Parts: sequence; C-alpha cells; structure tokens
Amino acid sequence: MRKTLLAEFTVRPGSEEHVAELVREYAARVREEPGNLAFEVYTKESSPRAYWIFEVYAHEAAFQTHLAAPYGPPFNAALQPLIEEKESVLTFLRPLGR
Repeated sequence: MRKTLLAEFTVRPGSEEHVAELVREYAARVREEPGNLAFEVYTKESSPRAYWIFEVYAHEAAFQTHLAAPYGPPFNAALQPLIEEKESVLTFLRPLGR
C-alpha cells in the first residue's frame, strides 16, 4: 500500500529565499529515491510563507528508506530555525475507497 502524506510549515519572515533554496535542493534528492512517486512542493497563493509538501511513496519500506536517507537530518536541522513551527507538521493520508 502506498504511503502518502502532507508536510506543512510556515517560513519565518525574512527567510523565504533561503527556505526556497533548501527545499528545492532537498526535493531534487527525494525525487531520486527508489520508491518515491511524488514530492510536490506548494506555497499557499494568499500566503507564500505557508508551505505544503505532498509526498507519495510506493510502500512503507520506501518511506522508511526515505526517513533513513543521510541528507534528511541536515535538511531538517537547517530548516527548523527558519520556520515558525517546532518542526514540519505531518498529516498521513489514506485514499477513500471507491
């Protein structure tokens, strides 16, 4: 079964360009992971400091591989002081049956 989630955070004023660059670099790496089906980064049109990242992995094992990637902790450490929340807020999603 696919693993799907939404990661949300709000960039602190003045950090917009730095965060955009960090996220672009991280997204490029995640998209190359085996089992990553989507890593789509959005900002809210009416509030561009609000980020929503839609992630889809082929299965739980692919998601666990993503979590174990060596570039994840440095990304999160660099991001944390630049966002308003303590960390990204994760919402795990489940498809509605047909």
